[in-house]
Amino acid sequence: MDDKHFGKELILDIHNCDKSTFTRKSIAKYFSSLCDLIDMQREDLFWWDYYDCPEEYSKAPDHLKGISAVQFIKTSNITIHTLDELRCVYINIFSCKDFCAQKASDFTKEWFKGTVVSHKILRRK
Repeated sequence: MDDKHFGKELILDIHNCDKSTFTRKSIAKYFSSLCDLIDMQREDLFWWDYYDCPEEYSKAPDHLKGISAVQFIKTSNITIHTLDELRCVYINIFSCKDFCAQKASDFTKEWFKGTVVSHKILRRK
């Protein structure tokens, strides 16, 4: 990154995923492995899901059923939103420290066993 850029964001939309990867355990391991791969220091991890509310989960529309999480990293954050019934995952990796977006994209695609339908890289100014 040059001096005029203050960060990079990789935005991934992945469809036709393996739903078995949409668990807290799998996603926590994904964050850990991804951070190792792209050399990011993990900080706090926060979850938002229906983990303790199975009745609410059963009532929710398909576009809301899933896990949302934020893995803070020393230089910003990684967010994830899964849609269980639709077998989709949406991920944003934002960091002021440069990272290899292609490595992150390939790794994420393999982890969730899906097809990348959208892949964007933004440079923050």
